[in-house]
Amino acid sequence: MTTYHAPHFDPTVDEIETLKQLEMGETLTMPHALKEHVSARLLERGFISKGASGDLVITANGRQLIRRQDN
Repeated sequence: MTTYHAPHFDPTVDEIETLKQLEMGETLTMPHALKEHVSARLLERGFISKGASGDLVITANGRQLIRRQDN
């Protein structure tokens, strides 16, 4: 079963805030992400990924999304 992704992605304020926190070096683990209700869309769309230690890390696509939102 494949997941449909709309051609245009409009991040929520919370999603942008999460990406900015990760870019500043804040550690975000999966249990913490679940507790904070971090959007799974960020992971599904490749804006964040799981690091070697299981922490969530921002990807190059995530950084690019932040730059587009700041303009």
